[in-house]
Amino acid sequence: MTFLRGCKFSLEKTKRKLDMYFTMRSAVPEFFDNRDVMRPELQEILNIVQMPPLPGLTPDGRRVILMRGVDKDAQTPNVADAFKLALMLGDVRLAEEKEGVAGDIYILDASVATPTHFAKFTPTLVKKFLVCVQEAYPVKLKQIHVINVSPLVDKIVNFVKPFIKEKIRDRIFLHSDTNELFKHVPKEMLPAEYGGNAGPMDELHNAWVKKLAEYKDWFAEQEKYKANEALRPGKPTNYDELFGIDGSFRQLVID
Repeated sequence: MTFLRGCKFSLEKTKRKLDMYFTMRSAVPEFFDNRDVMRPELQEILNIVQMPPLPGLTPDGRRVILMRGVDKDAQTPNVADAFKLALMLGDVRLAEEKEGVAGDIYILDASVATPTHFAKFTPTLVKKFLVCVQEAYPVKLKQIHVINVSPLVDKIVNFVKPFIKEKIRDRIFLHSDTNELFKHVPKEMLPAEYGGNAGPMDELHNAWVKKLAEYKDWFAEQEKYKANEALRPGKPTNYDELFGIDGSFRQLVID
């Protein structure tokens, strides 16, 4: 039902989305294998990055997800594992969100962002992640708000934009503080650190880490389910074509 809703109840779109969902599991093993949240590599990321979906929905029925780093001095973790965790959260939401959600609003707090944090971002890895999000998951991405921006963040956004669909590019908003954000997201929905009533960010984050741990067996079982290109009618999927990886994108250069 979640896929049907996300595809506006079009059976053809739903079939294509499901096909892509299981194709991604074969095409990008770095995102979909070894998804045990208790692995030290993933725990390392969870100690420095928080990305919980917030309780409740906006008045127009949208889910809000808030992402932030917690340590400006932290070393850059494995970027593929960070993307893996984001997709794990997405899978848990697919399993648990039974009510209709009228789209997602992402808030990215860049207050502790430094060049070091983005040093390992590559065009290939970013493109793979955004293809997963845009083509394989039944996500209706309504808005992306980046708060506490800086010239560095402007550079990062410009680096990412070529990989994002045009209609989504128009939904990216940059804010130097949170005042403009409150015009789009009710302040009371936000964690206490942002003046809201959702409780401390640490508690929200820890609750989702616990939930991911509860899905350990489910994630292990899901590794069995992926597209077998040898059985696909016609030509098997060409992963290079799928991701448009042709060497034409420049590496992110940060001063």
